[in-house]
Amino acid sequence: MKCTHSPLITAAELKQLYALQPIVLVDARTGKNAKSDYEAAHLDGALYVDLNTQLADIPDAFSLGGRHPLPQISAFAATLSELGISSESHVVVYDDKNGANAAARFWWMLRAVGHEKVQVLNGGLSAALVVHFPMGSGEATPHRASAYPVTAWQLPTVALAEVEAVAQDGQHLVIDVREPARYKGIVEPIDLVAGHIPGAINVPFTQNLDENGLFLPAEVLQQQYETLFGSVPAERVIVHCGSGVTACHTLLAIAAAHLPLPKLYVGSWSEWSRNQKPIVRESAN
Repeated sequence: MKCTHSPLITAAELKQLYALQPIVLVDARTGKNAKSDYEAAHLDGALYVDLNTQLADIPDAFSLGGRHPLPQISAFAATLSELGISSESHVVVYDDKNGANAAARFWWMLRAVGHEKVQVLNGGLSAALVVHFPMGSGEATPHRASAYPVTAWQLPTVALAEVEAVAQDGQHLVIDVREPARYKGIVEPIDLVAGHIPGAINVPFTQNLDENGLFLPAEVLQQQYETLFGSVPAERVIVHCGSGVTACHTLLAIAAAHLPLPKLYVGSWSEWSRNQKPIVRESAN
């Protein structure tokens, strides 16, 4: 699925766009105090979206599907309607983690329902503050749109059984974007078991960013991922993280590099590690 819009927008570009035409700004910050932080101060007009309740469908017990399974397509369509997003809307989404968290997830989900005009703010909230983007407080009121016309997720995903079948076959590439200590199984602050999927390689999402927390230039990302993929086509590349959220940061980087998108393993480590699958742990060295 080819998109004519760059998946990233700079803070300066966003400030200019905001002054010229209507856009839908979405604040996708996460964390214990995310909603109250949003209400205290956010980009002017930005609407808040909640990862756990709007960008995922979290069951009481999530052994299958992981910690952040995708919501039903009808539920996501309703969320888009509530946010005032139509198929013609220009959407810009940001978070406070350099697009590494829910902003990238929301971008992927919109692209996965065929939405063209969606971008992630490069550098997130902090980048907008640097250019003195107008700020607001309280809770912005969306202009409700009619039902968003979607029937299915259109971007490639992969389920647990397929990952298990291909992870070590030599014909596929399984990429774990978590930080090295979690990949190696040295620490595990979130899930029940530490380690990684046998056959998966570690390419931390932080390698997509420069020292200022901005995405590397497109040509650098392109060289980086073309070298990594080698002769493996996108349809045989699988990207995952802890729960299918941060993996979208790497998919965003790949899109910014003008390369075809690999498959997203939504369940990720949170699903794999809860289903008695083989686990690899490595030393700290």
